Amino acid sequence: MGKKEAMISAMRKELQIRKIEFENEIIETIYFGGGTPSVLSSEELNSIIQSVYDYYHVSESPEITLEANPDDLCDTVISSGVESLQRNKLEGFKKAGINRLSIGIQSFYEEDLKLMNRAHNAKEAEECIREATKHFDNISIDLIYGIPGMTNEQWIQNIEKALSFGVPHISSYALTVEPKTALASFIQKGIVKPVDDEVAQEHFNILLDKMEKAGFESYEISNFGKLGYFSKNNTAYWQQKKYIGIGPSSHSYDGERRGWNINNNQKYIKSLENNELPMEVEVLSKTDRYNEYVMTGLRTIWGVSLTRIEVEFGKQYHTYLLKQAGKYLEEQLLFVDDNTLIATKKGRFLADGIAADLFLVNL
Repeated sequence: MGKKEAMISAMRKELQIRKIEFENEIIETIYFGGGTPSVLSSEELNSIIQSVYDYYHVSESPEITLEANPDDLCDTVISSGVESLQRNKLEGFKKAGINRLSIGIQSFYEEDLKLMNRAHNAKEAEECIREATKHFDNISIDLIYGIPGMTNEQWIQNIEKALSFGVPHISSYALTVEPKTALASFIQKGIVKPVDDEVAQEHFNILLDKMEKAGFESYEISNFGKLGYFSKNNTAYWQQKKYIGIGPSSHSYDGERRGWNINNNQKYIKSLENNELPMEVEVLSKTDRYNEYVMTGLRTIWGVSLTRIEVEFGKQYHTYLLKQAGKYLEEQLLFVDDNTLIATKKGRFLADGIAADLFLVNL
């Protein structure tokens, strides 16, 4: 058995072993993300999806997403010196059961893609989306803002280019510089300017304005969808619904515990061959759960329910939260509507920092 076949077999085994965790749940979303799931064939993807149907209760119309980069999703082949997209791959994914694509475009500018060390180029990004829209209606694309050297005009053109394809969902994130990457080295050596928080905030404000005018709702700080196209997967995560992560390095959450699988492929496969789950588990304290709810809630249009805080965590947490939120309410970075604490448009870019100030260390 080859490495890929062994991995798929192990993942299917994990799905089987963990079915008891979801015996009273309805599966509404299946998400293939992390790594490069698009390197799987349609048959391999279908075998995993079929295992979910075999062992779990699946809704009549689940959202089944494949996360991919343009170079993986729409391979380019050379035929008589003419580039053409490998359409069969997209058709195969659809036949396998995939009904939503999340494509990591990042930027439509060549210099940005090179700076971020992306494998695809700007032309491939455009061709990929153009071809994908022929096969899929539910498509999300990722864009990055705050890239060193990116002007406001370039960022506006990136957004407008993305919107021109008619996709119903866009996820957009501020650039983060990971340690030990080429970009981090370029910044350290002074070859590339460091990320500027003020520029990133300006880009974020432009993003909010452009997406609102285009009919998208920012249901979460980084996620914009048209009505009926909010990602079920993203929504479930930000609303702290229960989920199971399958495969190496994947994470799981059930409301009270958080688990994570081993990040070693061989050890993962070996454990499942022995019918053992290669997972560590952390039991969350009441304060942990309060902090996580505040963090996730403030990032969304649904906010943080003050009623839920008092009922689930107690009067002390409720009192503490309102006391800590006071200055942000005065500065109009937060507001209360229907007994729910919500970030204002001005406060959304700062939501993570505000949430951290509302966290409770000890009570």
